[in-house]
Amino acid sequence: MTTDSTPLQLPTLDRLGITEPLEDVSAADIGKAWFSEFSKAILSNDTALASDLFLDGGFWKDILAFTWDFRTFHGKPKIKHLLDVRLGEIGVSALTLSEEPFRAPALQRPYPDLALLRLCFDFTTKYGKASAVLNLVPLPGLIWKAYTLFTCLDSLHDFPEQVGPLRDHVADHGTWKDRLNQKIDFVDTTPTVVVIGAGHVGLEVAARLQYMGVPTLVVDRKPRIGDNWRDRYRTLCLHDPVWYCHTPYLKFPTSWPVYTPSLKLADWLESYANFLELNVWTSSTVQSASWNKQEKTWTVEISRKGKANRTFTIKHLVFATGFGGGIPITPEIPGKEHYKGTAVHSSGFTSAADYVGKKAIVVGACNSGHDLAQDFCNHGVDITMYQRSSTFVVSVKAVGKGILGAYYKEGFPVDTADHLSSAFPNAVVKLLHQRMVPSVANTTDKDILEGLAKVGFKTNLGPDGAGVTQLLFQRAGGYYLDTGTSQHIIDGHIKIKNGSSIENFTEHGLRFADGTELQADVIVFATGFGDPRDVVRDICGSEVASQITQVWGFDEEGQVPGVWRQCGHDGIWFGIGNFALSRFHSTHLALQIKAIEEGLLNRSKIGL
Repeated sequence: MTTDSTPLQLPTLDRLGITEPLEDVSAADIGKAWFSEFSKAILSNDTALASDLFLDGGFWKDILAFTWDFRTFHGKPKIKHLLDVRLGEIGVSALTLSEEPFRAPALQRPYPDLALLRLCFDFTTKYGKASAVLNLVPLPGLIWKAYTLFTCLDSLHDFPEQVGPLRDHVADHGTWKDRLNQKIDFVDTTPTVVVIGAGHVGLEVAARLQYMGVPTLVVDRKPRIGDNWRDRYRTLCLHDPVWYCHTPYLKFPTSWPVYTPSLKLADWLESYANFLELNVWTSSTVQSASWNKQEKTWTVEISRKGKANRTFTIKHLVFATGFGGGIPITPEIPGKEHYKGTAVHSSGFTSAADYVGKKAIVVGACNSGHDLAQDFCNHGVDITMYQRSSTFVVSVKAVGKGILGAYYKEGFPVDTADHLSSAFPNAVVKLLHQRMVPSVANTTDKDILEGLAKVGFKTNLGPDGAGVTQLLFQRAGGYYLDTGTSQHIIDGHIKIKNGSSIENFTEHGLRFADGTELQADVIVFATGFGDPRDVVRDICGSEVASQITQVWGFDEEGQVPGVWRQCGHDGIWFGIGNFALSRFHSTHLALQIKAIEEGLLNRSKIGL
């Protein structure tokens, strides 16, 4: 475990000086009283009073509602500055405390020494409808102050999504298919947005934009939608449960398995695009994109297998090509030309069925590495997993009970779950997980972790002991959500090699720095993917790519610096994330593009 450099601490009852009992407090009364004072301050533009309702070390996290960006403000002075600059301009009104199920005021006790009184409210700005999640903490005398506030723009007043009551009401009498084909082929029209990649992110972004009235074309090099899942190794399945992975507008049926197999998911995505009538060109490639700085447009050339190339002038390019841009990273190891077996990256591997009775090495010990090792194990292959560094391991049981289980479960509204799970700024998420992760390791996952240690598999608790969330956003890897492979490692069905670096290929396998050699007929590198900017460089050129900020990771406010938000170059966007992140933030990317197109968003006038 690394040493935690974060000086922040949770506002525990002892730190706050609370000795009064909290069992009999009325969450509804406290919530209404605080909200009444806050509403008065906001509606009267009293920024001093509004900011004074926060704890000295309080947080305000905003997605688009106040800042048209993803921002986090820590401490009263920064919160007051946010309000001084933006409150008068955005025109907040119609503040309404929610009493809906799952959103009504409630006292949360995640730990005996921590009390958070959560309430939710809705409001409008001159641009659209927004929502908020607030957590209050008590001070002596049971004065309650805001510890965290999350505000989020959910829709635009004049450009609501064309769904529900706003869906098409016109009866069709035989023209639907022809109109759909013309729409998809852009026969007499031009897209405003081109999305590169027809995985779940690309399709969900396109769906959001389509229902906001923004013409959008998705381009994918694969022959069929879903082939990015069909063409992977056969044991691939989602490690996140079904309740966490629903797609926008079209949820998985109630009969859907908890963990979705890749082939089943591939068919779902293909059906999703068809049912939602998304404009997708498969077997197609964006060959080049040239930026016109004066006009702020892209000239995009698209090649289509079996059809004539098309050139469009568009406003926005969205890169939805996956973590690392979908470009595999394979370590440079000397002597590969001498190796007589098969060496392949995990992205190019399909099944262990071809290697029954043979030997295999999987290089990499995170999600993909474990899935691959499981595939070889299932086929009776002599399999060794090479672990380059320690891995954070957590069982799906623990994830379901703790990290995701509070909101993502049967009967809990997905939209509410997305807002509640996004309410804490990363600094607070980290503090909470620094408590949760060691507790899980010593209880739910104790036997698994001790068993792995006995056979030499090295584990850790994540950066600063904060587990999977920090690894996801810092590295997009380094962890394994255990769906059962750990037990095969413990039982010796999957062997482990670690503690020594790879020196070179040999004729029959790999040689290590400690002088040992592992022989294998096939070596699969589960070693991740590159930098998302590499794809931009290939399509848009080095000059454009050099202007893009860091894409993944955390900025100084704990926000992801270049995904779902402005990334350093006009007209370029990145959509990256698992199903839950994409479902939630695809709305925010689409809202920004729609606001730009309608003249509502001009970043030069934000003032922050």
